[in-house]
Amino acid sequence: MKHYALATALCFSGLLPALISPALAGEITVSAGQNLQTVLDQAPAGETIRLLKGRHDGSVVIDKTVMLEGEAGAVLYGSGTGNTITVNAPETIIRGLEIRGSGDNLFDLNSGIFIAKTATGARAENNRLIDNLYGIYLHGAKDSVAEGNEIIGKRGVRMAQTGSGVSIWNAPGAKVLNNIIRYGRDGIYTNASRKNIFRGNLMENVRFAVHYMYTNDSEVSDNISRNNSVGFAIMYTSRLKITGNLSEGDRDHGLLLNYANSSVITGNRVIGKMQSADRWMDAGVQSAEHGMPAPETDPSAETGNLRLGPEKCVFIYNANKNKFTGNQFENCSIGIHFTAGSEGNVMSGNAFINNRNQVKYVGTRNLDWSVKGRGNFWSDNPAFDLNGDGIADSPYRPNDLIDKVLWTAPQAKILINSPAIQTIRWAQTQFPALMPGGVIDSYPLMKPPALPVKSGGENKS
Repeated sequence: MKHYALATALCFSGLLPALISPALAGEITVSAGQNLQTVLDQAPAGETIRLLKGRHDGSVVIDKTVMLEGEAGAVLYGSGTGNTITVNAPETIIRGLEIRGSGDNLFDLNSGIFIAKTATGARAENNRLIDNLYGIYLHGAKDSVAEGNEIIGKRGVRMAQTGSGVSIWNAPGAKVLNNIIRYGRDGIYTNASRKNIFRGNLMENVRFAVHYMYTNDSEVSDNISRNNSVGFAIMYTSRLKITGNLSEGDRDHGLLLNYANSSVITGNRVIGKMQSADRWMDAGVQSAEHGMPAPETDPSAETGNLRLGPEKCVFIYNANKNKFTGNQFENCSIGIHFTAGSEGNVMSGNAFINNRNQVKYVGTRNLDWSVKGRGNFWSDNPAFDLNGDGIADSPYRPNDLIDKVLWTAPQAKILINSPAIQTIRWAQTQFPALMPGGVIDSYPLMKPPALPVKSGGENKS
């Protein structure tokens, strides 16, 4: 009753509308041509700033918690220097905008949306970021999120002159979810962070789809990499969950592990394709031709100017205590290249299909790629399964002495079909003691394991 009486008194005094009007409105609309920075500076915290259809000029700095939202057709143009939008306030949301025109200073990290350390929990969602140096930069912003954005980087310039689609630096708990990223340097680049999630993103025509440095205890799942130089480059990192990712038609490596330790790699798929050899020469330029043309539409296909890529489905360099299960590596020049003293890795339940060389192991130790009576599927394994238990009756060795010679002296390929080479290979099959140290699968599978059913990322186009 006291509150009702106070409201009644305020109403008759004419003060009530002035007090409740901003709270009831909760939204400030900005027409094209208005000074957006002035509106942001004058708006109360918690307000929604809605940009109406048309051109709005930046660059703008957000120092209080607001939602900056665009209706269909609202485009925010930066000034060509600095960031188009700089977010300093926590819990700020940038949504539904087309954002263009950042500066081009790599040292200053010029971005379409730059979310600073003070902007904890800020979100950039459902925006289109076009022709910015960096797309979205989560720079120290704990628990920040980039979700549902389409990011198209600079085109027609050298890759060294571009930034990444989404970059993360020291942003614990940050998430990058369901974005589409094309062109630019890397799709997602992360450095010196932890407890991050990168899920459901599609990355095409970049250098590395995911470039991962010093970011521990995190998840990379259900992402798609197509027509990039490298799919998933995981470096100097521990305790990751790498699951359900797809690398399709990448050039050099589908999955690269360099000093990456104690991680679980499961349910991933790398698929190689025949690619124009020109792609190896032109990949440094961000143009419409950076990606892999389909063989049936590529003029070089008529002249046989094609190469099998990736060069390596998987490259493991000094990566230790990782668990590889339920992955499929298919149609690469090398299925898995394993080198530099990698120790304690578990390989079981994977499928190696139609790779020109299934395994390249540089080392002299014997490594058994099977666990508790279950190995991997090898498409070139001619073994039998007389008891029908799904396990081949004899072990599988992907490499022999001749392979070792060819790796150290490639010129010896000229002798590959000579009677002497065939005699040596026959002798190794009859006297296994002649085999060099290397990978052996004691319990090879007779058919490839089924991959988990994808729930989202693979449907992106």
